[in-house]
Amino acid sequence: MKCNASNAAAAVSLAMLAITSMPVLAQEQPAEHQVSFNAAVTSDYRYRGLSQTRLDPAVQAGADYVHGPTGWYVGTWASSIKWTEDLGGDGNVEWDVYGGKRGQLTEAVTYDVGGLYYWYPDYGLDPNANTFELYAKLGFGPAYVKYSHSTTNLFGTTNSKRSGYIDVGADLELGSGFILNLHAGRQRVRNNSPLSYNDYKVGVTKDFGVAAVSLAWFKANTDAYLSPEGKNLGKSAAVLTVSKTF
Repeated sequence: MKCNASNAAAAVSLAMLAITSMPVLAQEQPAEHQVSFNAAVTSDYRYRGLSQTRLDPAVQAGADYVHGPTGWYVGTWASSIKWTEDLGGDGNVEWDVYGGKRGQLTEAVTYDVGGLYYWYPDYGLDPNANTFELYAKLGFGPAYVKYSHSTTNLFGTTNSKRSGYIDVGADLELGSGFILNLHAGRQRVRNNSPLSYNDYKVGVTKDFGVAAVSLAWFKANTDAYLSPEGKNLGKSAAVLTVSKTF
């Protein structure tokens, strides 16, 4: 299961960042080709509430392409990790590739559907950790609900095909450029119920122009994911992230 691993890694390749819906002005057409890049440094790479870096920092980077008129997109994203080595494998990089389509269902409802492949180079164990998920997301103003469904084993967990993750949240404007980030999720690991859990996030983000800064509290209500030193990888903790999109 995607949790955490060993030595600090500053490795990063080209990468993905989740694509959010943007309202289109009625009198304007979206740019036909939209390309963006992103980079980040975080005090702890948390994914679905679990630390991927044994509660240590990570470096991350990504790139996205969107075809404006249709909403089709592709992207890639990478991060340093540690959990693969913690499980006895090799490699210290997660490299994701994804693609899909987003747009408006109504004036008030957006959608985003696609697929995401998580690749762990040099992992070396069987079953391997590489995972493919299909996802569907609906947006309602600042709120959203998203479901992800694995068509492979989930991050190396045996006999876990067709696991699912439900994600609900909202990004609420607080004024003066501050955004309140709220999230709750449920990871169901098929045929491995002791590994299923809930996770939560409460955070604040502000874009200062030169970079965006976020401070968030994470928690996963499970003690099934431990580092080699016995650290609970879902423990309640604050995470600081500095990122830039350009």
